[in-house]
Amino acid sequence: MPSDAKILIVDDHEDTLYALESALAPLGHLVTRATSGDDALKEVLRGRIGLLLLDVRMPGVSGLDVVRYMRRLEQTQHIPVILITGFGPDAELSATAYALGVADLVMKPVDPWTLRTKVRYLYDTHRRCQALERELRELRAEIDAAHHPLEQDRTP
Repeated sequence: MPSDAKILIVDDHEDTLYALESALAPLGHLVTRATSGDDALKEVLRGRIGLLLLDVRMPGVSGLDVVRYMRRLEQTQHIPVILITGFGPDAELSATAYALGVADLVMKPVDPWTLRTKVRYLYDTHRRCQALERELRELRAEIDAAHHPLEQDRTP
């Protein structure tokens, strides 16, 4: 994941977006926003998203729908997602969210300190995993080149 990967916050309420941006500001990461599930999917598919803060219930495409779609695509299936809900504890929602691979489910109003701690950990962990995957691909390419030197020498 590039060092300029953004945190995408998604909510259909402007005041919630502002509160989440304010809570995350001390981390110093690039933050972008979307106001619908459709816009969130478009932003995620453009790339460079390192973490997603996503409202569960939005008109049209819900937060859970966004996660379902992301988990089907190789390029987005490992992006950490924190779902945010304002409707209190819900065992069915929790079970569904965690079955989809959501990293955490947070209730509104969100405690800024707790949110920053979770975001910092998930963002940094994801960035480290991406760096290790890149390094692994490079090492595999070197090994392949060492085992097949004749293929490297051929030029079409």
